[in-house]
Amino acid sequence: MICLGIETSCDETALALVRGRHQLGERMASQVDLHALFGGVVPELASREHLRRAAALYQDLLRDSGVRPEDIAGVAVARGPGLLGSLLVGVNLAKGLALGLGVPLVGVNHLHAHLMAAGLERDLPMPCLGLLISGGHTHLYRISSPLDFQLLGRTLDDAAGEALDKAAKLVNLPYPGGKFIDMLGRGHQPEPDLFPRPFTSRPGLDFSFSGLKTAVARHVADNPGLRIGRLPEDALPDVPGMGRFCASVNWAVAQTLRIKTRRALEAHREAAIRPCPRLRPLPLPRRRPRPRSPRRGERPSREPFPAWGIRADRGRRKRSSTKTRRHGEFFSPCLRANCLVRRGRRRFYRVIDLPVVAS
Repeated sequence: MICLGIETSCDETALALVRGRHQLGERMASQVDLHALFGGVVPELASREHLRRAAALYQDLLRDSGVRPEDIAGVAVARGPGLLGSLLVGVNLAKGLALGLGVPLVGVNHLHAHLMAAGLERDLPMPCLGLLISGGHTHLYRISSPLDFQLLGRTLDDAAGEALDKAAKLVNLPYPGGKFIDMLGRGHQPEPDLFPRPFTSRPGLDFSFSGLKTAVARHVADNPGLRIGRLPEDALPDVPGMGRFCASVNWAVAQTLRIKTRRALEAHREAAIRPCPRLRPLPLPRRRPRPRSPRRGERPSREPFPAWGIRADRGRRKRSSTKTRRHGEFFSPCLRANCLVRRGRRRFYRVIDLPVVAS
């Protein structure tokens, strides 16, 4: 069975074709250069770029993979959370293709798909723990089955990627900031006591990186020489102390993730650990010694990632949708996109009941 997956949750348009666990092809269009002009993602521009590129990417994907439209047996699409305008482009493209081809349409939770991506090319031990690290989300899950996700902890304000981007903006580094913090911090020894590991002194598994952002802002205010005078157009300038600063910011974020993950492992000793970074905002946790599960002893599995600024979905939407279809869950063309809803300091997701079409 060949499944088409569509992802337009934020600032990259990605489509891929998967047969079982074998990826037949993928096409992706990044918007990093466009949004770098504004120092962050502009939702209206992101949705317009999705609309402009999605159909062309679909045609290119079919041509490069040699798959005919009638060979597609199902369509999977990221239905949320994400930018509402961007999600609508992908959802409506998926609706049209599903209706035109007469195949099932499956709406995939963006976050759950990240967690299942590590199982695209291998079987995952269940239960396991999933650490989701991205620009907008930092979550810990206990995964009992491909359809059973228990949220153990989440960010209360800033996510790990947001903390890196904001730290980079304070010293006038270009967007996306995490990339440049990693580049400048390589080869430098971090100062462990320079920045705090936020929210680790409190019990529980929730994250909060707003305190780290405040500490970075105070440090930059006390050391104005760290701030670059103007955004560099080509090569980054050599600023004294910048390497140590970037390495220390990376260290603080990585240590916070390690402490919370170890705490989750101690509370759920029957589960293996599996970190699932979205892009590559936190290379340092990948280079850190990988913790073993206290009981199972497995090494953590990871969602594969390519070069900076490019997200190759590698079938994570398709993998999740395949699991969903095996359990007889099919969504009708009235599928709707979900957007992120903020209530106070915590984040909640709007849940929409969808009719199920029998297989």
